[in-house]
Amino acid sequence: MISTGDTLPDATLIQMGSDGPEEVRVSEKTKGRKVVIFAVPGAFTGTCTTAHVPSFIRTKGQFDAKGVDEIICVSVNDPFVMGAWGESTGATAAGLTMLSDAASEFTKAIGMDFDAPPVGLIARSKRYAMLVEDGKVTALNLEESPGTCEISAGEGLLDVI
Repeated sequence: MISTGDTLPDATLIQMGSDGPEEVRVSEKTKGRKVVIFAVPGAFTGTCTTAHVPSFIRTKGQFDAKGVDEIICVSVNDPFVMGAWGESTGATAAGLTMLSDAASEFTKAIGMDFDAPPVGLIARSKRYAMLVEDGKVTALNLEESPGTCEISAGEGLLDVI
C-alpha cells in the first residue's frame, strides 16, 4: 500500500472533456505540481455524495491558499458517471477535477482496492485523501472504514498539511 514519502505510480485515468472521454496521465497531473487526490468507493453513494465531495467543495479556497494547484476526486466509476456526479454535486462548478479509474489501474497500483460483496461493492477504492507534491505523497489520510469520512475529508487533510 502507498505510504507517505512514496512516489505515485503512473496510470491512465479518464475525464469527461468537451468532446467526450479524455485520457489523463497521473504523472502529467502531478509533475512539478502540488495536488490533492481524494478517492471514494463510489459515485452517487451516500457518504461520498453527502460528506466527502462537499468537504472538498467547502475547503477548496483553503487549499488554494496553501498553494494547491488542483483537487482531484478519483473513483472506479466510468467517466460518464463521474461527469454526471461532478455536475450533480456542484464539484465541477467548484473547480474540482473528477477522474475515472474505471479499470482500477491506479487504485490497485497504490494498494487501495477492496471488495464488499454484501453491499454490492466490487473492485472499489478505499476512502482516502492525499497531498502529492511533484509526484511524491507528502500526506496521506486513509479511513479505516469506507463508510466513514473524517480524516479523509477536506478539513481532515488540511489539519495535517
